[in-house]
Amino acid sequence: MTELKGSLVALVTPMRADTQAIDWPALDALVDFHLAEGTDAIVAAGTTGEPSTLSFSEHFDVISRVVERVQGKIPVIAGTGANSTQEAIELTRHAQKVGASACLSVTPYYNKPTQEGLYQHFKAIAQASDLPIILYNVPGRTSVDMLNETVERLSCVENIIGLKDATGDLERGKELITRLADSDFLLFSGDDATAVDFILMGGRGNISVTANVAPRQMHELCHAALQGDTQKAHQINTRLMPVHNRLFVESNPIPVKWALHAMGKIDLGIRLPLTPLSEKYRPTVQEALQMAGLLAG
Repeated sequence: MTELKGSLVALVTPMRADTQAIDWPALDALVDFHLAEGTDAIVAAGTTGEPSTLSFSEHFDVISRVVERVQGKIPVIAGTGANSTQEAIELTRHAQKVGASACLSVTPYYNKPTQEGLYQHFKAIAQASDLPIILYNVPGRTSVDMLNETVERLSCVENIIGLKDATGDLERGKELITRLADSDFLLFSGDDATAVDFILMGGRGNISVTANVAPRQMHELCHAALQGDTQKAHQINTRLMPVHNRLFVESNPIPVKWALHAMGKIDLGIRLPLTPLSEKYRPTVQEALQMAGLLAG
């Protein structure tokens, strides 16, 4: 896992529009799409995959299905975070059992633990399984912020190998990269709009929403940045910037699921309390896809 880098797609979970049941053939097709387009790794059942509205068995099954479909061609990172430490442990153990390469574990949402609580939560998960763990900090979504000092402390815990930083705060990211420069801890952006700059500062890649609709472009963008080709990375990023921004006109994954539907990749299913993209935003998202060459005009 120390070689993990590049564009890691935060994969949607496709659902039928009529029943909101998981559309397994569509999920298989999405995995095949990413394998063909050069995505470097797949995150299954992360935030974009709607784990909050999946049953426990569905959550297990999505991870298992993606692992089975990928057949070891690229890493599969299982979303196993929860605000219950025991639940996160159970999900992580399942992910290890079915052959996931690593897990992505979000900071516990809603119950708002202290920094010490965050440390003990992730330490307990790490000690309960042998699966490599990537921490996930997204305070805008969870209302809890894991400080750089806590990340540095957790970087010393066996099995904890990296962090997805979705704060979008480049100064903070730069500080963390500097703090951990002498370690093999993997730092990933979780914010498409600032990912290029994060990688150019020393990050290993991007766990991306945009990669759902533009997998080839995001792969090329990340690897250009990793190779220090600033001009190419920024050129691709400029073209994709409207997509980065407009995939968040409503809560993720509402816009990206509509975008994939517009591209003919999935049905329009999404589970309550999320609803399909509002009519007023559809032309905005469609225009961004067209500007990036992802949808015919």
